[in-house]
Amino acid sequence: MSGIGSALLNSLDIGLLLFIIAVGLNIVFGVLNIINFAHGALYMLGAYLTYTFVNLAGLPFWAALLLAPLAVAALAVIMDRAMLRFIYQRDVADSLLLTFALLLIINESVRLVWGSGIHVVRPPEPLAGSVDLLGSPLPTYSLFVIAVGLLLLAGLWYLFNRTRVGRIMRAAALDRDMAEAVGINTRLVVTGVFAFGAWLAAVGGAVAAPMRALDPGMGDKIIIESFIVVVIGGLGSFPGALLGALILGLIHSFGGRYVPEVNMLLPFLGMALVLLFKPHGLMGKGASA
Repeated sequence: MSGIGSALLNSLDIGLLLFIIAVGLNIVFGVLNIINFAHGALYMLGAYLTYTFVNLAGLPFWAALLLAPLAVAALAVIMDRAMLRFIYQRDVADSLLLTFALLLIINESVRLVWGSGIHVVRPPEPLAGSVDLLGSPLPTYSLFVIAVGLLLLAGLWYLFNRTRVGRIMRAAALDRDMAEAVGINTRLVVTGVFAFGAWLAAVGGAVAAPMRALDPGMGDKIIIESFIVVVIGGLGSFPGALLGALILGLIHSFGGRYVPEVNMLLPFLGMALVLLFKPHGLMGKGASA
């Protein structure tokens, strides 16, 4: 039982971290109707900036956790105003190609600035130990990741269901022309949503930095996992992002523990099954049709 309990806690840790990253991808698609392939690169940039602030600038981890996502969000505003705003009314394939180009640009920029080697960020001292839960040791930092994921989950639910900003974002997602007709500045909304999605990706990168070795390819892996999450849960669905992330967390945790030889294949198998029987995802638009 202790092994199962440890696997469940580990799956929650992995799942909520994936949720933080994938929900930004889902929000951008839901409001802007673009598939942001550069999302993984923005996650990577958040991790590398955290490394820079902590290891090179000597700032506390908590300051880096605040500053790195803000810096990435500022970069996203520049990307939106300089390039992405020209393709919002085009076919989705155009956004995929442009954001893939941005992914390559950011990847090579990271390699140029920080090199191709592996970098490590140590967790802050209060979170460096472990605690015994359900009969097994669990890193204290994993509890912090779970807490951050739950806090963001609650905050996003409140944003979209209880605030005027959330209602404006939902209105822009449903009908941008009608939103403009009632006086909503949709250009500002579009830029804000893209920056917000980038901020969430960078928060995921900053939180993941003390857990994972940093290398220039880390964004490629996470964007694949994020797409698996949104395919399983449903592209454009906020609850679907949570469900998909938790399912993928369970697959990684229990698969790595009990069937490690096929663990890498299980997420793709799960995605294939969902595409076969629920093409819109488990909670996506049209899933009940």
